[in-house]
This record gives sequence, structure tokens and C-alpha cells, in this order.
Amino acid sequence: MTANATPIWFITGCSTGFGRAVAEQVLAHGWRAVVTARRVESVAPLAASHPETALALALDVTQPAQIAAAVAAAEARFGGIDVLLNNAGYGYQSSVEEGDEAEIRALFDANVFGLFAVTRAVLPIMRRQRRGHVFNITSLAGLCGFAASGYYAASKHAVEGWSDSLAVECNPLGIRVTCIEPGPFRTDWAGRSLHRTDSCIADYDRIVTARMRQTEGHSGKQPGDPGRAAALIIELSQHAQPPRNIALGARAVKVGTQHLKAKLADIERWAPEGLRTDYDT
Repeated sequence: MTANATPIWFITGCSTGFGRAVAEQVLAHGWRAVVTARRVESVAPLAASHPETALALALDVTQPAQIAAAVAAAEARFGGIDVLLNNAGYGYQSSVEEGDEAEIRALFDANVFGLFAVTRAVLPIMRRQRRGHVFNITSLAGLCGFAASGYYAASKHAVEGWSDSLAVECNPLGIRVTCIEPGPFRTDWAGRSLHRTDSCIADYDRIVTARMRQTEGHSGKQPGDPGRAAALIIELSQHAQPPRNIALGARAVKVGTQHLKAKLADIERWAPEGLRTDYDT
């Protein structure tokens, strides 16, 4: 649990979705928050309505100079950072075979390398404080892959694995790490934050193209409530023993559990063969 009665949050990607919902609720609690977005005008009204507790900043997580400036401004204004919510990022759909090189690299710059860079910039502050909580918004796709989502899933899997190491290194310093793995939520992710390379290969019609159509058809009808998710994230930030991972929504819980159980069953089933590969002792 953070030792600060009015914890200081630093939130990336606050223009819409989870970032916006969390920022609104943090400020409604009377806590302090640095609310960031690539276009600062999209978060300026939020900060204007909470002039004593909010700081709105322009932040493109793919730009190192902007990251350094934003973290320095946060520390100058509020004196520290207790909670980092890494929410900035977007989706990308294509078949693995037809993935566009420029799109893939841009995706990883935002979803992976940008997240890494923001966290690296904040960690020195949390280490000095000997407290902090890093939340990384990954996805159900961070637990398992789906058709048309190979590169997006790869970006989220990267964050999941990196977070494992971050937790091992930082837990002894009083810094907690939690990955949030949402299923389908009504955040306009499909309509606003999804890039796509359409499939032109007939062999993938029933697999990749069908999945893309399904995503389009469900936009605005997803069962997940961003407001409830935001309230839970805030609750976890105050928990004495927060989870390392938490799946949000019925689909994420069900599918994520099934996938991880199947993976564990494979490891256990093939353990005798796998153990044969060590040197004899």
C-alpha cells in the first residue's frame, strides 16, 4: 500500500479508454495525477477541472525527450510518483505472413519500447521513495494469441515477460508490479486504436479475415465496463498485497485460464522427455 495519503499517479494514454477512466476516478478521489496524451488538448479540460491536483502534459511514449521532460515536470510539480499506469498503446491486426514491417515496428515502439522507456524514467523516483506501484495494461492477448493478432499478442507477451523480471528486481525495494489483462471492453479500441493490414491471401479468409470482421462487429457491444475496471485498478493500488496478474472480464478469465492450464498440461505431459536433455549426473 502506498504510504502517501494522496498518492501521485502518472498515467500514459489518457485521451480515452482505461487511461481516461482511471484518471477521472483518481482525480475524483482528490488524489494527484499527471495525465498525459500525445495531444495535450485532449486532456487539458480534465486538468482544468482539477487545477490543484492535475497536471496535463503532452507525451508520445516513442519520444525519449518527451518522456524525460514529462517525468521531470511531474516530480517538480508534485515531488514524486507513487503509481505509474502504463496504458498508452494500440492494436494491430494482420496475418503473420502479411504483417507490414513498418506497422510492426511502430507497434513495438509504442506498446513495448515506449512502455519500457517510461518505466525506466520513473523507477529512480520510486527507488528513492522505497515505494511505488507499476501497472502495465497488457491484454488477454498477453496470455494467448489469436488469429489476426500475432504481432499485437507478441507486443503484449513481451510486456508480460519483462514485467516478471521487473517484479523480481523491484519487489525488495518496495515497488510492486501488476499486469492488467483485459478481455473485450467498451473502450473504442477497435474503432479508434486499431491499425490493420487486410489479408489478401484466400487461404486465410476463414481464419484471419473472419476474425477481423468479428472485431468490427463487436465494437461498442463489448461486455467490459471501463469504469468498473478503473475502480478495480485504483482499489489494487491501495492493496497491501496486490496481484502480479489479474484478468479482467469473463472472457479473459475463462480463456486465459483455459490457455494456461493447457500449456501447463503440455509441460507436465512431456516432462519425462524434456528431462532427458540434461547431462547425466
